[in-house]
Amino acid sequence: MIMTQNAAHRSVIAVTGPDRVKFLQGLVSNDVSKLSEKSVYAALLTPQGKFMVDFFLVPQGDTIWIDVKTQEAPALLKRLTMYKMRSNVTLEMTDITVSRGLGTPEDGAFADPRHDALGWRAYDGRPSEDVDWDAIRVAYCIPETGIELTPDSYLLEVGFERLNGVDFRKGCYVGQEITARMKHKTELRKGLATVNITGEAPIGTKLISKDGKEAGTLFTQSHNQAIAFLRFDRAKSEMTAGDASVTWDG
Repeated sequence: MIMTQNAAHRSVIAVTGPDRVKFLQGLVSNDVSKLSEKSVYAALLTPQGKFMVDFFLVPQGDTIWIDVKTQEAPALLKRLTMYKMRSNVTLEMTDITVSRGLGTPEDGAFADPRHDALGWRAYDGRPSEDVDWDAIRVAYCIPETGIELTPDSYLLEVGFERLNGVDFRKGCYVGQEITARMKHKTELRKGLATVNITGEAPIGTKLISKDGKEAGTLFTQSHNQAIAFLRFDRAKSEMTAGDASVTWDG
């Protein structure tokens, strides 16, 4: 099947075969056995526990669909194929389109498992609703691949537990040991948070504390708020991001 890019810039990989659940279960951060009538949010990590790519696993009878950002799809398909080895699974890029909207999911749509505010996702060709998704992401601190989610990210620092993207009881998967170790720390010292901002600054601008120390990085902005990656101990007072002023209520 030929892949076509859809309006939401998402692609769908189909995983079929009798080993499909077992195969994915040993790779991804969430529990694939949770797939029944609901979708599951998960990530693939490096063996060192760092983020590679996030996606949604969607149940479709004898098939599991992987809903992934289009620019990440070829690399994900290649890596899954590398891990396949003797597993009895077939991996195929499809031309299925992804649509999104707010409110309660209607027939054939799936609730976005990350947060109720993110509405529904559908795979049947229905049109997407016109929604300011960045405003919702910023308000609820929902990271996006290629912006807040980068290759040096650790799942717990970018909120995957809060977003229902990691399961600590499912057993081993690639990168599981590091993620479990971070879970049992007394407290995270760094992580994503929604901050207040006066003014504007480009994505990636460094946050500087009052005493001149680097306190984090600024990412997606919407109105007077933004998502930032913070060093929590340095973010207690007003910070600057270029010409913008930033505060954190945490």
